[in-house]
Amino acid sequence: MEFWPEFLAGTSGREFIAGGVGGIAGVIAGHPLDTLRIRLQQPRANPSLAPIKATALLRQIVAKEGALALFKGMSSPVATIAFQNAVSFQTYAVVSRALQRREDDSHTLSYKNVAIAGVCAGTIQTLILSPVDLIKIRLQLLTDRVSKARAVRAVGPLDVVRGILRKEGFPGLYRGLTITVIRDAPSHAVYFGTYEYARECLHPGCRQNGDESLLTMLTAGGLAGAVSWIFCYPLDVVKSRLQGQLPGGPQRYTGIVHCMRKSVEEEGLKVLWRGLGTAVTRAYLVNGAIFSAYEMTLRFINPRPPGDLGLKAIDLSA
Repeated sequence: MEFWPEFLAGTSGREFIAGGVGGIAGVIAGHPLDTLRIRLQQPRANPSLAPIKATALLRQIVAKEGALALFKGMSSPVATIAFQNAVSFQTYAVVSRALQRREDDSHTLSYKNVAIAGVCAGTIQTLILSPVDLIKIRLQLLTDRVSKARAVRAVGPLDVVRGILRKEGFPGLYRGLTITVIRDAPSHAVYFGTYEYARECLHPGCRQNGDESLLTMLTAGGLAGAVSWIFCYPLDVVKSRLQGQLPGGPQRYTGIVHCMRKSVEEEGLKVLWRGLGTAVTRAYLVNGAIFSAYEMTLRFINPRPPGDLGLKAIDLSA
């Protein structure tokens, strides 16, 4: 009976709930564009053919599979994104506060420490994200494969999990974990750093008093997502291709380096940036929604302004 009042009375509890709400808002805002991104990143059957454009692929999916195909695989991230995003934001806030106590000025946090906290958040969340992303990618690609094979049986997340466990065992759920960590650890340093800097530039002093507008949250969050995706996008292409390989089938790529080298040899350097426009558009929408939902939820359940994810202002001169 007393769990929720006590949980929400603490800073960590409020941050956890706000992070979860932000994650759900992000999935709902961006999943159709995520489906387009994943399919655009996959290797073509005939590398000599020109890659399909995002708009053409969108029309093709809707015409052949129906509009609901754009939401295929969404149940997997929706079921876990609240916890995953809560863990990410909570880790960032906890590490930031710990680092803040080590600094001479207790009211500021340097960008170096923002980056360190971001790396920690990105690394921890991959333990949840990697298997969820694997299931999501398999479903997003399976839709296309099932359509081509004219199969009629619907396949869901549990079917994918059972198939992976049967053929690869529990370690199979973590196929692609290494490339996920390599992608997410540094990109989260960029992600949180961009957000903190952008919101302060757009609304000076807001990180101390927490009174920035919804437009500032949307813009800063969108910029954070877009910049971090540009930073890590080639690694995301490699990750999608490795996780898109079905067990028991032909393994086109044997590892991270082999995947990158073979992809470039067959399709040129541009392949590492294929689908970037769709990814950046999605990132802007998704992360604007995530940070806005996070900050607004904190304001709703927190009696004081949330401020800097529970922190004071970052020293912009660092």
